[in-house]
Amino acid sequence: MPIDATKPYDDDNIFARILRGEIPAKRIYEDDFALAFHDIAPQAPVHVLVIPKGRYVSWDDFAANAPDAEIAGFVRAVGHVARDHGLVEPGYRLLANIGGHGGQEVPHLHVHLFGGAPLGPMLAR
Repeated sequence: MPIDATKPYDDDNIFARILRGEIPAKRIYEDDFALAFHDIAPQAPVHVLVIPKGRYVSWDDFAANAPDAEIAGFVRAVGHVARDHGLVEPGYRLLANIGGHGGQEVPHLHVHLFGGAPLGPMLAR
């Protein structure tokens, strides 16, 4: 169910619980700024989620409120994961859903990295 990205951060969301170690995840990368793990319902041969360690509901919240070092660290973590998985060449898709119209389901900023095969058009209609 899509969420309202303007609501306050929910400390009980699934990604907050993964960050605290309360829920297991197949972790593939972690540093001071981000955690990356495999999606439990992959939509491509490679489907990884990258989340910031800070309490941010959406990309808008992150861009408006995160310190510059945290933003840079998160973006670098996404790039690191893409390189480590050999996605830079031949290419990959990076997706962040924001709010209800964007289809965001978890109220913690996250980006999806999809790759490992041709992905087709972005939108079907």
